[in-house]
Amino acid sequence: MTMHLPAFAKINLDLRVLGVRPDGYHELRTVFQTLRLHDTLTFVRRPGPLTLTCRTPGVPTDHHNLVWKAAAGLWRERFGARRAPEGVAVHLVKRIPAEAGLGGGSADAAAALRGLDQLWSIGADEDTLVRVASGIGADVPFLLRGGTALGLGRGDAIYPLEPLPSVWVALVRPPFGVSTVEAYRWWDADPGRSPRTPVASPPPAWPHWARILGNDLEPPVARRHPTIARIRRALLREGAFASAMSGSGSTVFGLFTSAARARAAVRPWQRPGWLAVTTRTGSRDDAERSGIARTGRGRLE
Repeated sequence: MTMHLPAFAKINLDLRVLGVRPDGYHELRTVFQTLRLHDTLTFVRRPGPLTLTCRTPGVPTDHHNLVWKAAAGLWRERFGARRAPEGVAVHLVKRIPAEAGLGGGSADAAAALRGLDQLWSIGADEDTLVRVASGIGADVPFLLRGGTALGLGRGDAIYPLEPLPSVWVALVRPPFGVSTVEAYRWWDADPGRSPRTPVASPPPAWPHWARILGNDLEPPVARRHPTIARIRRALLREGAFASAMSGSGSTVFGLFTSAARARAAVRPWQRPGWLAVTTRTGSRDDAERSGIARTGRGRLE
């Protein structure tokens, strides 16, 4: 049996860093939004140990990949640690770049949890999947569900929000990544940072909400990588009604009401080594139809 599942990227429409927690993580208040840009995971049921393959250079196919971490966590939850995960071959097609603030590895892990739960006939309840997801990474619980959501704590306490109108998204990632660890270290060392009032939940109208979007990690990252600020200014000049760095970077997004303007905005950045594409915001319904959200199933062959 073969199953195909998309792993949807995300952006942080708003990201406020509220301080450092006693456990060493940062206290966040963020608004997540999934995109239709996605990786694809193909699962094939077969005897033998679990395997992971990917043709994209530089993508690990061992225990360093979050797909492996998802498989190991789910397997331990159901079968204990007596033997290694088995019975499935996973092939990963990457479209979401690494160290981009788009949640690519976390999206792959979320799709792996859904697919392996079905193929291993575990039938885990939602609380179990969220618990395993939280142990993999802070973005994974959100990417199990998709759509628009408020993230609190490390970003892993998820509260669904009313879906926002679908808009076009220009994504520009320069030919360098930003380590999440470094981005938060730079925020910690930033003497000029000033906490802002967090966004509790988005008002229904995009134009109003766009005026208060922000990313507290962007100033310290952009000081080290001025290209990020240059991209953001260029997207705004091209007609984006909001633009910001996503997550810890290095991708900058711009929100557009027109597909033509979004495509025109990314055209100057379509250079070797860069990612410069357009996509649309996604919804929880997209995730459910694809099999990522709980009410859906993967496409079987």
